[in-house]
Parts: sequence; structure tokens; C-alpha cells
Amino acid sequence: MSIESVPNRSSPPAILLRESFRENGRVRKRTLANLSDWPTTLVEGFRTLLKGGVAVAEEGIAIRRALPHGHAAAVLGTIRAIGLDRLLGKPTDKRLAPLTIALIASRLVSPASKLATARDLAADTACSSLGRLLQLGAVDEVELYRALDWLGARQAAIEGALARRTSRTVRWCFTTSPRPGWRAGAASWRASATRGTARRASCRSSTVCCVRPTAARSRSKCSKAIPPTR
Repeated sequence: MSIESVPNRSSPPAILLRESFRENGRVRKRTLANLSDWPTTLVEGFRTLLKGGVAVAEEGIAIRRALPHGHAAAVLGTIRAIGLDRLLGKPTDKRLAPLTIALIASRLVSPASKLATARDLAADTACSSLGRLLQLGAVDEVELYRALDWLGARQAAIEGALARRTSRTVRWCFTTSPRPGWRAGAASWRASATRGTARRASCRSSTVCCVRPTAARSRSKCSKAIPPTR
């Protein structure tokens, strides 16, 4: 049983309630009722019922509150996709982990003070669905400061875990020299570039090594670091 709209030349289309049946191996249709006089909302509600849904009157639905969701879900999904939530660790107080994730996400969604962030995450005064997605409930600024202190204590461990996730170890050679010497070395940078291959080969501890200007009388030291990003 279904509702069909049948074109009626220059007149409005006929809205018919039809059912299908099989006769002598062929599928046929018969009209049960003409619903052309019904209001459109009533027809659509009846169509929903025939499909197995639930029809609700317009006055039966009242939107009391709608929280922005897309940007919060995108940021939270990215945090989980890159594994940042796992790098944070498991604190003794299980509430600190979701609060820390909320702090990180809030800096991207709507950066504000800790007091304003607590108000944005709390269920009663939320400005997005971030607090609901993390199931935070009531939030105050004291909890956020506790989460921030725990994150600061975990900073070295998190940075070390991020460094170990890089595909290879890169060592960068850099020079420390007085300012006048550095200027003189920079002037002869292109001239000494041809000797870069031999200088890189002599630096055993480096995978990527910069050419030290010959005009600069300075010491060179190598340190293990992550390449800077721009």
C-alpha cells in the first residue's frame, strides 16, 4: 500500500491511495481512496505511517535548544584520529583526561578564558555539543585548572611520545657564532655550497646537515631534534 501522485493534465495532480496485487502472474494496482482533498501535511504524515514511521503533529514538536555540533565533532574526531587522546595517558582521576581533551578542543573551537571555557562546556550553559560528546556534565574552572596542571606535568612524556612517532630520526647541525661572524658566513653561503656534500659526509652523526659557512670562525654542534614546521 502506498500513496502516489498521478498527473492530471492542467489540473493539480491526483493523490491516490493504492495497493498492489498479483493477478495471473502479473502485478496490478487498484485505487483504494482519493486523497486529493487532504492537506499536504496530513498526506505526508499518512505516507510516513505507511512506511513504518511515526507521524507527529507540528504542535507536538517544540525545539527548546539546539547546540552547534559540526565543528566540535570535527575537532574531537581529529584528536582521536591522530591518537592524541591516547598519548595523554591515564590519570588516577579519570575525569582529568576528558577535561584535558576538552581544553585542547576548546582552544580550536572557541578560545576563551578558563572561566568562559567552563561555562561553554557545562551542560546548562553550553555553546556547543563538545561537553555532551565528552560526557562532562557540570564543569567549573577549578577542575579545568587541575586538568591543566596535570597536562603540564605530562608535557615531557607527551613530547617524547610524539618524537618517537616520527618515521625517522633527524639530526640537525647548527652553528653558534658571533653576530659579525655570522654575517660574514652568510655572505659566503653560496660560495661554500659546492663543498656541502663533503661536509655532510664528514658529519657522521647527522642525517641532514647544513653547510657551515667557511668564513665564520665558530663551533659546530649537532643535536637531535624534530625539523621545524612552518
